[in-house]
Amino acid sequence: MDDLDKQEEIDALERQRIQRRRERMTAMRRKKRQQELFRSWALVAAAGMAVLALTIWGLVRLVTGPKLPGTPGTPDSPASQAQMKAGQDLVSRSRYSPAETPYAETDVAQGRFKDASGSEELPGMGHAPGSGELPGMGDASGSGKLPGAGDASGSGKLPGAGDASGSGELPGVGDAQDTQEPETVALIPQVTERTVGFPEEGRGVYSTNGVLIDAQSGEVLAARDASQRINPASMTKILTLLVAAEHAEDLQDQFVMTVEITDYTYRHDCSIAGYGVGQSVTVEELMYGTILPSGAEAAMALAEYTAGSQEAFVELMNQKLEQLGLSDTAHFTNCVGLYDEEHYCTVYDMAVILKAAADNELCRRVLSARTFATSVPSEQQPDGILLSNWFLRRIEDKDTHGEVLCAKTGFVNQSGSCAASLAADHEGREYICVTTGSMSSWTCIYDHVELYQAFLK
Repeated sequence: MDDLDKQEEIDALERQRIQRRRERMTAMRRKKRQQELFRSWALVAAAGMAVLALTIWGLVRLVTGPKLPGTPGTPDSPASQAQMKAGQDLVSRSRYSPAETPYAETDVAQGRFKDASGSEELPGMGHAPGSGELPGMGDASGSGKLPGAGDASGSGKLPGAGDASGSGELPGVGDAQDTQEPETVALIPQVTERTVGFPEEGRGVYSTNGVLIDAQSGEVLAARDASQRINPASMTKILTLLVAAEHAEDLQDQFVMTVEITDYTYRHDCSIAGYGVGQSVTVEELMYGTILPSGAEAAMALAEYTAGSQEAFVELMNQKLEQLGLSDTAHFTNCVGLYDEEHYCTVYDMAVILKAAADNELCRRVLSARTFATSVPSEQQPDGILLSNWFLRRIEDKDTHGEVLCAKTGFVNQSGSCAASLAADHEGREYICVTTGSMSSWTCIYDHVELYQAFLK
């Protein structure tokens, strides 16, 4: 009965949190609708003024009458022709900069976007017509490389790899006779003509931003505002785990939890795993505590264990972003996921981070665990804290046309409920889904279910 009462209390608290989040999201959406209505009226007013100005101009021309051919101000006069030519040259030079892509029409039903050349891309994707690359990725040739990857020959190397000969070797790997194995190349999402928007029929998808990617081919199957900058919230801890795993030497090393860490998590109202001041926690338990219950004190402890301080650890995180080719669109300021204007990425970036973590055996083991029993006691659990990944436990009985293998959730007011997950279809092919801006943790789960149902066969 005690366990049942505790579960009921947990469910009640969860319902209260969901209700508060729903109220906050409703207020945010109401404010957004008001802003959109104001902009619409402003556009209508501007259009009305333009029509009035054109009408007045037409009346003036009608009253003054046509001028004789060849007089200044007429279309066939030399002065007017020179002015028209100069204006056309100016327009041709300044119409669209490389960072802006003109969208002539929007196919809302399919979620596709066509630019003036007729190529289909997602909004803000690429700058060369039909390149289908991520914002700022590659050069004008539309090669689709990672930012700064390779040279003008389009060799497709990792950033800074090799020399101008285009040999394609990794940094510091040596010459062609070196037998050292190359590092794993990061996932490069590719927008194709088959990329569509999120499904609208049925329940639909409520998240404001998201992407679904074939993890093997890198093909973007569906996306919604995927290149927009977002705050990743506690999805940040996927990178925290990856960096710690790459630097950890002994998973049984002990770290003593400090009052500075617990004060930090209390001061910022962070979620915790439950490790107390003075308790010795193994590095392995810190990793599971960082991911399963999204424990901020566990993430902070990993940072201090790995680099000596959170600031030094964040430098390692940003170095990893650069290695993954994400430094142009992603930058982190903390290892927990607290909101900061300079702590940002896109859902594309988070998909690349999750793929890199899933390719790491240790990280994959942690990200795929439903539960983990620690040896660290608490007042409520004297035999050891039992950690749970509630996203995986709640989605495991849903029909996703496969199985969700790894997941990490997050929440901040600015991003709503968000999650990054990796699933496999019945043939073992893997897919990555990242969403943000959902109203609650359950809504976020069902958004992932909806996307997996729509695209996994």
